[in-house]
This record gives sequence, C-alpha cells and structure tokens, in this order.
Amino acid sequence: MNYTIRDMQTALKDGKVTSAELVKKSIATFETDKKSALPLNAFLEMYDDAESKAESADKEIAKARSEGTIDKLFTEKPLLGLPFANKDNISAKGKRLTCASKILEGYVAPYDSTVIARLEKAGAIPLGRCNQDEFAMGSSTEYSVYGPTRNPINRAYVSGGSSGGSTAAVAANQALFGIGTETGGSVRLPASYCGVYGLKPTYGVLSRWGVVAYGSSLDQVGILGHTPSDIAIPLSMMCGKDTYDDTSEDLPERENLRNLTACSSAELAKLKIAIPRQFLESKGLDGDVGIVFDETRRWFADKGAEIDVIDLPVLDAAIASYYVIALSEAASNLSRFDGIRYGHRVDPGEGYDELYVHTRSEGFGPEVKRRIIIGNYVLSEQFSGDTYKKGMTVRARIQREMSKLFETYDIVLCPTCPTPAFRLGQKVDDPLAMYLSDLFTTFVNLARIPSLSVPAGHTGGAGIKAGITEGHAAGVYAGCGSDSCGMPVGIQFAGPMFSELKILQIAQSWENEHQGCGSPVSY
Repeated sequence: MNYTIRDMQTALKDGKVTSAELVKKSIATFETDKKSALPLNAFLEMYDDAESKAESADKEIAKARSEGTIDKLFTEKPLLGLPFANKDNISAKGKRLTCASKILEGYVAPYDSTVIARLEKAGAIPLGRCNQDEFAMGSSTEYSVYGPTRNPINRAYVSGGSSGGSTAAVAANQALFGIGTETGGSVRLPASYCGVYGLKPTYGVLSRWGVVAYGSSLDQVGILGHTPSDIAIPLSMMCGKDTYDDTSEDLPERENLRNLTACSSAELAKLKIAIPRQFLESKGLDGDVGIVFDETRRWFADKGAEIDVIDLPVLDAAIASYYVIALSEAASNLSRFDGIRYGHRVDPGEGYDELYVHTRSEGFGPEVKRRIIIGNYVLSEQFSGDTYKKGMTVRARIQREMSKLFETYDIVLCPTCPTPAFRLGQKVDDPLAMYLSDLFTTFVNLARIPSLSVPAGHTGGAGIKAGITEGHAAGVYAGCGSDSCGMPVGIQFAGPMFSELKILQIAQSWENEHQGCGSPVSY
C-alpha cells in the first residue's frame, strides 16, 4: 500500500504512528538504498534538522491530544509532522542548493522560498533535497552532476525529468509528497514515468520566490503525490498572492481543496472533453500509450461525457515555440552564474573575462552549455526578430486558441508523454529525441493553464485493469518477456486557468475507481 496524506493525518491523530517514525523510516530507506547495487538516487541528502522538527511536531500533537484540541490543531496545520521531498532548485534556508550543477558547488540558501515557508507553516517537514537535471534542463534526470535518478518501478529505466528525484522519492514512498518545478513538463513527465499524480498549476498560483530561474515566463512549482488529495492539500497551503513575486495570483476556491471530493455521476455526465487530433496522429505516439489512452477515453464516454476530437493546428508549432522562448530566457537567467558572486570559481588570474569563461566552461554540464549557446544564438541581433519574436507570436496564438477552446470544453484530454519511460542512456546523447519527450506537455506551459498527469495504466497490454505483481520489483511484468512491460503510463487532464479544483475533482473520480494504476512500490 502507498501511504497518503489523509492516512497519515489519521494515524498521527490517533497515535498509531509518530512523525519521528515517519522521518526515521525515510532516512533509513535512503541510507540502505545508497548501498544497493542500483541506487535510486532520488535524494541527494537528508536535511540534518528533519528529525528534530519531527520530534517537535510529535510534542505538539501529544499536547493537543491530551488537551482535546487535536482536531483544531490539524485544522490549523493540516500537514503537521508529514515529511516531503524538495527539489534541488528550491531554496530551503541554511541548506545546500546546487541545481545538480558543479557551478553551485557549496552554495547554501540564505532564505526559504515562499513555497517551503508556507509548507512549514502548515506543519510539513522538509526531508531533504532531491536530484534533478542540471538547472532543470532535461527530461530524464540524467543531466545531473550527481548521476541519474533511477525509476523505482524498474531501475534500468529513467525516472523522467527534470523533477525526477522528487518524483522517484514519492513513487518509492521515501517521502509522503514532493515538490518540483516545471518549465515545459518537468513535473508531469516524471509523474507519468513513475506512476504518480503530478500537477502543473496555473502560472502564478504558486510563488516562484526562492526558486532558481530557468525560463521565467514559463517556470512553475508543481506537486507530486499518490492521490489527487495528496496534491490538493499541499496546493491549498502553498497557493496565493506573494508580495515577493509580482506574477503570483490568488486561487479561487482554495478552501475546497483541503477536503477534496470526487465529481458526482451527474457532473461527469455533463463534462465536455476535447482531444487534439494533432496528438492522436503523432508519429511518435507509442502503441501501449495509445491503448491506455483509448481505455481512458472509453471510461469518460461510459460516464456519459461528451468527447470531441478537435483540430488545433497551432499545436504543431508548440514545441518549437517553447524551446525558442525557454532557451532564450535560460541564456539570460544563467548569465548570473559567473564565478564572482557565489558558487564554483575558477580564477586563472588573468582578469574578469578569463575568470568568467573558465568558471562557466568548467562549472556547466554539456546540456546546459548547449541550451545557453542556442539561447544566445536565438537572441543575437540577426536572428532575434525572425526567431524569438516569431516564437512569442506562436505563444500568443496558443493562449488565444486555448482560451477560446475552453469556452466550449471543460478539459483537454491527451497522453502526458508520447512514450513510457525509456532505458537509462538510450536518449542521453540524442538531444532532439530527448526534447521530443515534451511533445504533449509544452502547450500547457505556453498557455499558462493547469494540467494534471494521472496514472492511468501500464505498458505490455496491462491497460488500466492490470494487477500489481511481484514481477514489477524486478522490472518484469508477469506474462511478458520484455522488462519494459508494466511501466506506468500517464494521461493528462488540462483545464482553463484557475481550474485546479475541477481537474482534481475529476481525477478523484478516476482514482476512486482505479486505485492501483500508479506506483506498486510499498512503504
């Protein structure tokens, strides 16, 4: 069984488990895993104060239980005593933050990010920092100075990226829930690969204060969990306007997220769902992913929902537009890493220009260098008009067309990724193949709308009805000769801006009928 926020809230209230036990269990699992032949490498380190914070939470809980105010305490602090995983690009005061890059070697965050501060105010315990692709640039968590994170379902496969560490930690039950970031799919894609839920909220709903920037107009903090409620409760604690982030926005109906309910049968029957033809006809769509998607579509149809396949030709240009904009912004944002103010420094003693060149040449990995070079090329005087401005024009059109689409439809339904997780090393030297992993996700970031990756089935003919067998632990699905069988497949529900509650309610309806479609790893 996967453990959930609601399960642990009840167990903590009743005294059946303590926060200290949860944290110690996670730390013990982490320490044991480090010594294994194929380490998961989800956590890079556990925070040294996690146990003391857990002990403080237990004292609060014990005092409230003795005074008869336990329900009031958990109303004020819904996440009290619950450990979560933090991505290595989100600031936690006094803790190392490296973005999985040599250039930030030894850097310690001087303040808490807004999302960390709000989670701690709700009682949650930051457990440790998790692996990622360097500066969040990648789709597999293989571009990390600390080595790759493995998929907990099959350790010969990638966990997805760039938030692969936080996702794998949740999928392996090393943490109760996790936070990551995404610029073009870096929460939803690993969620799909590892069989958990992953939410990319509306742009601005979660503050970016204290998050290391990649592409500022696209970046967003996201949440990972085993159930829609595991997403909804932390979201309700973290969301809202932040004076430190001018792009932040309030989220309507945030209070309803704390006690998430499923849609009624009547509400499901009234749904109007759009499926973009451009994704269905994609040459890169894996056959097993297509099977799971068809089963998901039939489930909605059986509930009475109206489903239309629609044409959105502009989506064909989404991934090109995304990479033009994201890489241009990355080239600008990463110029601050110069060896002068903080982090890694190589000083040849020949002036600031040489210090800058040597530091960046040694400090950045090959994928980050590639993206900086492309971004600067796009922004160069002779190309910025034809390339960057055209990318922004496409983005504006995607926003307009998605806004118009949601005047008629409630959600867009499509696969999260064209393929399931692939083998470690399979695409690491093929940048174009790696970039195409984001084929179905980038339109969401460009349109600034929310989207949830939902664990919907498995490969190898498993579909949504497959049971979980011990064969998964070895990476072999029972009855299938390939070790790629039984890998998770995610389907995404995307809605209009600020529709997080509705998307999660729909997902809760799905979860109520399909428990077990996600990660089979037990706590």
